[in-house]
Amino acid sequence: MTSQNLANLAKTGQLKTEAPSRKEFDGLIRSARARLKDAHIETLSIESRFDLGYNASHALALAALRWHGYRSENRYIVFQCLQHTLDFGPEHWRILALCHERRNLAEYEGHLEIDEQLVKELVQVADLLLEKVSALAPLP
Repeated sequence: MTSQNLANLAKTGQLKTEAPSRKEFDGLIRSARARLKDAHIETLSIESRFDLGYNASHALALAALRWHGYRSENRYIVFQCLQHTLDFGPEHWRILALCHERRNLAEYEGHLEIDEQLVKELVQVADLLLEKVSALAPLP
């Protein structure tokens, strides 16, 4: 993981330096686990599963960023930082970037373009995120 890249993003104002908080980290993981569990329920509407998977992914990506001592108010940056916080390859964070675009279309223009395949890939990426974040050393 390249913490220098995170430091550079902080210098440009895209990230804020903030000491990690175990309580916040644990809360983000707890929230993500609950949402991800529900995102796997195929009887829920596709829109609900997308929303649950997206928000679980964001909570996990933010937890990884917070573990490294940074914060961002920009969801897209939080996802982009995964390559530095969890050594997450572009094949995974690009799915999150696409989901972020689709989420914004739904939130700001009322148009949600998703299908089963995208939701399946989103949930798979969220599962991988949970695995990687869970493997981080515990915060004091």
